[in-house]
Amino acid sequence: MQIRYLSPAMVLCAMLGCSVSGLALAEDQPSEAVIEQYNLPPADLNTLTIIGYHEITAEKNAVIPDYAVSTKQFELHLDWLQKNGYHFISVTQLIKANEGKAKLPTKPVLLTVDDGYQSFYQYAYPIIKRRKIPVVMSVVGSWLETKANTPVQFGDDQLARDKLLSWDELKTMQNSGLVEIGSHSYNLHKGILGNPQGNSEPAATTREYNPKNKSYETDKQYADRILSDLKKNNQVLKAHGLKQPRVMVWPYGRYNMQTVELAKKAGMPVTISLDDGPDHIEKSLGHLNRILIEGGMSTDALAQEIQSRQMSLGDNNRPQKIMHVDLDYIYDPDEKQQEKNLGHLLDRIRDMNVNTVYLQAFSDPDANGSADMVYFPNRYLPMRADLFNRVSWQIQTRTQVGRVYAWMPLLAWELPEKNPVSKDLVVTQQAHAGDHLNMGYHRLSPYSAEARQTIEGIYQDLAKSATFDGILFHDDATLSDYEDASPDAMKAYASIGLTESLEDIRKNDALLQKWTAYKTTTIDDFAQDLAQKVRYWQPFLLTARNLYAQVALSPYSENWYAQSLEQSIQKYDFTAIMAMPYMEQAPDTNKFYQDLVNRVKKYPNGMKKTVFELQAVNWRTNEKVPTEEMASTIKSLYQQGVMHVGYYPDDPIQDHPDTTQMRQVFDLKSSRLVP
Repeated sequence: MQIRYLSPAMVLCAMLGCSVSGLALAEDQPSEAVIEQYNLPPADLNTLTIIGYHEITAEKNAVIPDYAVSTKQFELHLDWLQKNGYHFISVTQLIKANEGKAKLPTKPVLLTVDDGYQSFYQYAYPIIKRRKIPVVMSVVGSWLETKANTPVQFGDDQLARDKLLSWDELKTMQNSGLVEIGSHSYNLHKGILGNPQGNSEPAATTREYNPKNKSYETDKQYADRILSDLKKNNQVLKAHGLKQPRVMVWPYGRYNMQTVELAKKAGMPVTISLDDGPDHIEKSLGHLNRILIEGGMSTDALAQEIQSRQMSLGDNNRPQKIMHVDLDYIYDPDEKQQEKNLGHLLDRIRDMNVNTVYLQAFSDPDANGSADMVYFPNRYLPMRADLFNRVSWQIQTRTQVGRVYAWMPLLAWELPEKNPVSKDLVVTQQAHAGDHLNMGYHRLSPYSAEARQTIEGIYQDLAKSATFDGILFHDDATLSDYEDASPDAMKAYASIGLTESLEDIRKNDALLQKWTAYKTTTIDDFAQDLAQKVRYWQPFLLTARNLYAQVALSPYSENWYAQSLEQSIQKYDFTAIMAMPYMEQAPDTNKFYQDLVNRVKKYPNGMKKTVFELQAVNWRTNEKVPTEEMASTIKSLYQQGVMHVGYYPDDPIQDHPDTTQMRQVFDLKSSRLVP
């Protein structure tokens, strides 16, 4: 299928002309076979489809060839859509339908065209005029204001002004009633300095870094800059005889919920991104998803893209090959050596051809599993280095990886002692010898309101500081059967009718189950709350969590960890089971993996939502697990029907595991969508 990872970072990189290797497309399949192959129900006839073009031209020298289609291709797309019962709609119809004042036709489609290239007026406008098809044309004010014979600053390049639409051409198209002029910002269609290392990142969502005073924009400075830009573009368009824009199309698809609010404040209730998934207009017009048309995109490929979006075929149906990266390996006080370490990591990612990276955002130099420092600017913990944003952006724009997850503790934060919240810890009761205890992590109590608020702040600071696709919650998201005995926890237990004596609870199976379920729900609900806070800045955020293998192998072990495989599969996009036999001291490793697979298969969508995460180090002996053994295990897991496999840790310093052997086994599993 014409399905590939195409993150907004990759779009930005392509448009700014940077190199992105390994973006191979999966093979096309006949569109009529999609529903049958994936065993899908018919698409919802009321689901809105938004299709985004950049350049439609009959000329060979397109401005951005990777995102240009010929007039012939464009007409073939229109023919296919009309033949298959799709109906083109206008922005007015969209807004009225959202307000409940009108009803859209079945299979509605909104066509959008970005940037405002002159070739649209010459080649595409006659086609839409003849067919009477409405289109949204989003334009960049600063480009249009450039005087004749003066080059337009176009990303890192320059573009002749006559390659863009003139004001008269825009007015002519608007007056036809078919072309709605939308905003593409005044001057946000560019990269700005996003970190001390010099990365150019999307202007609409990046806190600009000032190298002179070594600081980032404040919250107020950022909001003021975005709102000022949106208002200025509206003023410029109106000053040249165009209507107030009702639609904001985010450059490179990058946005957050604050920019959506600012766009609405500037008079644009409709905003459009490049996110995956179907559009349900009865909910909101504030962040609509869109299909990006690439150069040479066939009608079959377009049909498959529409079908997969409407059916929400996404990451769960695409095999993930995951490298779990510990940033403590990359960090070095010598910045030059640190950059060399990063460069080598990128080489390993490309050579192994993984498509997902779990990237550490915290620092754990004493290796006790708790975060002493972090790798991003924040208000609560020391920053070891401003590194997470740099590494995440480089992975997204310099490799084939489509998803970067920020790996973060849920509770295991070692706050500075001067912070009074540092005392709000999980309390472990004294246990008898041989009784099950906690994992030993230094953790803040999830029952302390102040601790939860602090952790929320840490996550929000991360979300503002970098671009990423998901959160991986660390294996510290656990409470043993002797935890939490802190005063706040005891009050919480009492509020649901549990006795004050944890020893009495452990002696009573019914109370034990009630207590365990309450703790499990507390942990999972807190994780979901954190994810929702992060989504304000990273709207298309996925969630994953580490889970101990014993929780999958023994249902009773939920009492030991306050973790539930069934609940985890339901609540998170992915559950990364730590399939680590040496850590679990499993006597028979083959049986260990088989038992895990069989347990996961018992749950609906279990295999599609579970990652089997292998260990690359035997921590009991501090010896590397041989690459041959890891590759053999992955091959066996694939043969048993496993979709998603990862490993931890990747060691770029000692080049373990071997990239050639790992790629050979990872390549056994296609990256295409799986029925």
